[in-house]
Amino acid sequence: MEKTLPPIPVKRYFTIGEVGELCGVKPHVLRYWEQEFTQLRPMKRRGNRRYYQHHEVLMIRRIRDLLYDQGFTISGARNKLQELVQSERERRKSGEVPLEGMEAIEIDQEEFDAAVQDDLETHEPVRRTVDLSQLLHLRRELTEIRELLGSNH
Repeated sequence: MEKTLPPIPVKRYFTIGEVGELCGVKPHVLRYWEQEFTQLRPMKRRGNRRYYQHHEVLMIRRIRDLLYDQGFTISGARNKLQELVQSERERRKSGEVPLEGMEAIEIDQEEFDAAVQDDLETHEPVRRTVDLSQLLHLRRELTEIRELLGSNH
């Protein structure tokens, strides 16, 4: 049942329909998998609408691969996924590179800012408990880290 899946766009949140198309899985299957795989917890908004983040789309693709391509049962896939998560934690603690499919994404800063602004305008407001100066300080630190990481390559 090997099927080439489309690339995951650089976007903050994905609806259940978008995830279904990106992962080759029907929405009712995604809802079922949420019950079976505790690591899968999309954010729920108004009317119980689900919004998935990039890492959850990757996880769904991995679950799909385990079930459909490698022939695992739900229970077997759940155990294998738990092993992979644990292995990933250990690799990160030891400073190794992430597993395949978990690599960093190169994001254009203007595109990212526009996507965040679009999210702010189209989704219901989130209660903010951090003041703007803290966010600006955090952004400066992250930019410095990105520059340091970029100079090593």
